[in-house]
Amino acid sequence: MKQFLEIGKIINTHGLKGEVKLELWCDDIDYLKQFKTLYLDENGAQALTLASARPQKNHAIVKLAEIGGIDDAERLKGKILFANRDDAVLEEGHNYIDDLIGCYVVDAETEQEYGRVCDVLNYGASDILDVESWGKHTLIPMIDDVIVEIDVEFQVITIKPMKGLFDEN
Repeated sequence: MKQFLEIGKIINTHGLKGEVKLELWCDDIDYLKQFKTLYLDENGAQALTLASARPQKNHAIVKLAEIGGIDDAERLKGKILFANRDDAVLEEGHNYIDDLIGCYVVDAETEQEYGRVCDVLNYGASDILDVESWGKHTLIPMIDDVIVEIDVEFQVITIKPMKGLFDEN
């Protein structure tokens, strides 16, 4: 499992005091506010202190203590911010997308393997697993009627497939 997870991408500056506009890749602003430190690299070597964060439409306006003005903020455009997974509390029954990618998807009744998760999508109603097997992609909704168990430690997601999900006809 990755220790440092992508939290979002800096897409622009905001104002003259060094704030940046962040495209959130995490659940919401409240999740982001759990972190006191964010990082500019996936190894946690370049630390930045999160001074404040507030919502703006589907983004966040973030102030990083080390960024004093617009010139410093300008240099951050396009950069990905990372967070240490140990610095946040994840609600019971929730998983990081990074932990789901690579998991095998298996039938709860027959133990048939359907493939591996190559992506997790969301179009509003629920997360959707993109499961790839031999070049074929199947989209599986992450709803209670389908997902039986998620075991990220052993990289297995057990499902009860909906009728027609894997039918070839």
